Amino acid sequence: MTERNPADLAGLPTSELVKQLSEQSARLVREELRLAQTEVTAKGRHYAQGAKMFGGAGVAALYGGGALVATVTLLLALVLPAWAAALIVTVVLFAVAGVLAQRGKKQMGMAAPPSPEQTTESVRADVREIKDRGRR
Repeated sequence: MTERNPADLAGLPTSELVKQLSEQSARLVREELRLAQTEVTAKGRHYAQGAKMFGGAGVAALYGGGALVATVTLLLALVLPAWAAALIVTVVLFAVAGVLAQRGKKQMGMAAPPSPEQTTESVRADVREIKDRGRR
C-alpha cells in the first residue's frame, strides 16, 4: 500500500475518500488471499514430496520386515515345531502393531493443521495498521 500524506487527502470530498478506502481494502484482501494461496500451495508441494518418500520407505521396509519375519520364524523352527514358531512371531507382530497404532493416534492428535502463518501475521499487521490510522 502506498503511503499518503494526510494533507493530500484533506481537500477530497468524503465520497472520494470512501471510494478510495473501498478500493484499497478490496485490493488488500485480494493480495492477502493471493499470498495465502501461494504459501499453502508451496507447503502442499513439500508435504506431497515427503509423503511419496515416506511411502517408498514404507514399501522397502515392508519387504525387509517380511524377510526378517521369515528368518526369525525359520530360526525358531529349529528348536520348536514350525506352527509354534509361526504363532509366536505372529503374536509379537500384532503386539508391535497395536503399540505403534496407539502412538500414531496420539501423534495425530497433537498435529497442528497446516496454516498460512506468514499470511495470518501479515493480515494481523494490516488490521493493526488500519486501526492505528483510524485513531488519528
